[in-house]
Amino acid sequence: MTRDKSKAPIRRAVFLDRDGTINEEKNYLHRAEDFAFIPGVPQAIRRLNRAGYLVVVVTNQSGVARGYFELSDVRRLHDHVADRLAAEDAHVDGFFVCPHHPEAGRGAWRRKCDCRKGEPGLLLQAARQLHIDLDQSFMVGDKQADIEAGMRAGCTPLLVLTGYGAETAQNLDASIPRFVSLTEAVDFILRQDAILSSEA
Repeated sequence: MTRDKSKAPIRRAVFLDRDGTINEEKNYLHRAEDFAFIPGVPQAIRRLNRAGYLVVVVTNQSGVARGYFELSDVRRLHDHVADRLAAEDAHVDGFFVCPHHPEAGRGAWRRKCDCRKGEPGLLLQAARQLHIDLDQSFMVGDKQADIEAGMRAGCTPLLVLTGYGAETAQNLDASIPRFVSLTEAVDFILRQDAILSSEA
């Protein structure tokens, strides 16, 4: 008997940018041998898993549009990330990728889309597929585009100072919370849970 997905419970999520937030920033990363977690990231994701949050990676990959690598390379890298996380008893519930670029793209990949952050399309797509309550969710990233995508989707945006985060912080509205790394951002998210639980 197939479960009616329309009646699936609405869940909270933490959306994570990939490059500069989960892993060390490397231009047009697409090979597993070049991938390296920022210290503490697998443990931070495991804490979110155990707290009941969906963890969803949303990433712009214009290297596909530019012809530097294929979408299949991105999928293989994400399989590698999933394997690395599994070894740490952690997991990502979904990887959502924008392969487009409005100017530098080639062929069908060259177009203005609603999935390239700072548009909210990837988050909205994930919300539909995974039954996510965006108002109760967070978007964590190191770039202005991450913050804008989170805000437009109705999530709480959080900036990490890894990757391009320190540069982004110089021009970011002071009301946006900022953290040294994903570890501290997760500390903040789980503290909010504790505060809400104590007020209930």
